[in-house]
Amino acid sequence: MGTVTIGVSIAVPEPHGSLLQERRTGFGDAAAHGIPTHVTLLPPTEIDAGALPAVEAHLTEVAAAGRPFPMRLSGTGTFRPLSPVVYLRVVQGAESCARLQQRIRDASGPLVRELQFPYHPHVTVAHGIDEAAMDRAFEELADYEAEWPCTGFALAEQGADGVWRKLREYPFGGTVVPPQAAHVDRGSLPAR
Repeated sequence: MGTVTIGVSIAVPEPHGSLLQERRTGFGDAAAHGIPTHVTLLPPTEIDAGALPAVEAHLTEVAAAGRPFPMRLSGTGTFRPLSPVVYLRVVQGAESCARLQQRIRDASGPLVRELQFPYHPHVTVAHGIDEAAMDRAFEELADYEAEWPCTGFALAEQGADGVWRKLREYPFGGTVVPPQAAHVDRGSLPAR
């Protein structure tokens, strides 16, 4: 049956997702067109294709136990010199993301794996490009702000062409907060 490369992430919604993907492309990051703007919960992970049903069942359980939480991005950071990445900082929702990624990789589930680096929720805006372009991304997005209610996450598969395609969305607790209500009354979202 072969293997597939999957990932689990929280999408950065519109209009922010497209705008940041365009900016990433503009900085010279050729991979940007194939990577929707997101916060990673499970990095690219190769699994046996036959394990997908077990993965989907596990993610359904993780999502059912989750609750919506506010997400906010503010300013830039970098992993340089350790890793050639410039990112937007997750300044609200980071703890919730950390708990989610831990549940996804829990030893009782099918996605147990060690991470190459300690988990640090972020939105990549430049990766593996020349230093001058990395500096430009860091400076030009230093004042960038975005916020939204995180109401779930998604499973995606990387195609042979390098493009990531969403396989399925997993709403928290089986309910989704309507975007209009979330923008009007952010205080009603649990701060888990």
